[in-house]
Amino acid sequence: MHHLSLTLLIKLFRLTNSLTFTFFGFLNFVVSSIHANMGLFCHSNPAISPASLWNRQDINEFKQNIKKDGSEGIIKVGHGETVTVRVPTHENGSCLFWEFATDHYDIGFGVYFEWTVADSNQVSVHVSESDDEEDYDEAAEAEGAPATGGPGDVESGGRIQTRRDDPNKPRQDEIIPVYRRDCHEEVYAGSHRYPGRGVYLLKFDNSYSLWRSKTLYYRVYYSK
Repeated sequence: MHHLSLTLLIKLFRLTNSLTFTFFGFLNFVVSSIHANMGLFCHSNPAISPASLWNRQDINEFKQNIKKDGSEGIIKVGHGETVTVRVPTHENGSCLFWEFATDHYDIGFGVYFEWTVADSNQVSVHVSESDDEEDYDEAAEAEGAPATGGPGDVESGGRIQTRRDDPNKPRQDEIIPVYRRDCHEEVYAGSHRYPGRGVYLLKFDNSYSLWRSKTLYYRVYYSK
């Protein structure tokens, strides 16, 4: 009788262990599947390739050609303002090109990619003010003078570091950080291969300027 009871206890113990391992094995499988799916969602966007950048010395000829093409390629960027040129990807293109220059003074420039599908291929220009930016000495804006590197200074990249993503807006990837460019001395140009369908955001940042407006000459186009 005692031998039979011991045998039953051993069988029950083995059965309990088997069920326990089965349960935890199933639980581990569920958790692993959730993690795998989360990884797919988090890394669904393709990798962003680096942009190609170069400068040209024909700044006067470039600005004259932009003037001949009409007023669409000329923008006055007011003091304390940031102009964003939105350029949707084109179904017949695979690469975006840009060229720009200014009169007399430098300007901040950077490129972002917004993962959204535009309604058309039309290039649009948006102007925003930067009243919340911290002020710094306007003397740093003089030709050839270095930036002060303050928290809101585009030369130090400070705004990029403090930039937060809005969950209610499409995701944006940084291609080129916003830095001040000496585009009053030479033409700044670049290109970037499409990472997918979306909208390029070319930002021309004059938020650091307290008094001076900047005249911007620019051109954007695509290639196959």
